Amino acid sequence: QVQLAESGGGLVQPGGSLRLSCATSGFTFSFYAMSWYRQTTGKERELVARIPHTDGSAYYADSVKGRFTISRDNAKNTVYLQMNSLKPEDTAVYYCNGNRFGYGSPFSSWGQGTQVTVSS
Repeated sequence: QVQLAESGGGLVQPGGSLRLSCATSGFTFSFYAMSWYRQTTGKERELVARIPHTDGSAYYADSVKGRFTISRDNAKNTVYLQMNSLKPEDTAVYYCNGNRFGYGSPFSSWGQGTQVTVSS
C-alpha cells in the first residue's frame, strides 16, 4: 500500500528555518511528481510546492517563493521541503503527495502530516 510519512515539523520563531521530510513507499517514486501541501483548520488544502519526476522546474506558490525549496532523493524515495524565513502565516499542517508522471490525481490516502507552528 501507499505510505506517506511526513516529519520535521515543530515550533519555530519568525525568521527561523525547518526542513520537512516525506518518506514514501508502495509506489514507483521516480514516476511521480511530488508535492507539498498545507492546511489550516477550516481551510482547503493549499499546494505549496511541486517537484517534477523529470528535470523540469519546480513550482512554488507565490506566498513561499524565494523562501522554500523542494528537493527529492529518488534513491531514498523521499521528498524534502526546506523552509527559511518562516512567517506566522506559514503555520499549518504540511502534507506530501504524488502525481503519476505529473498528471494523475494525488493518492487518495493522505499521511498524518506534520505540524509547523511559527510563533514568537
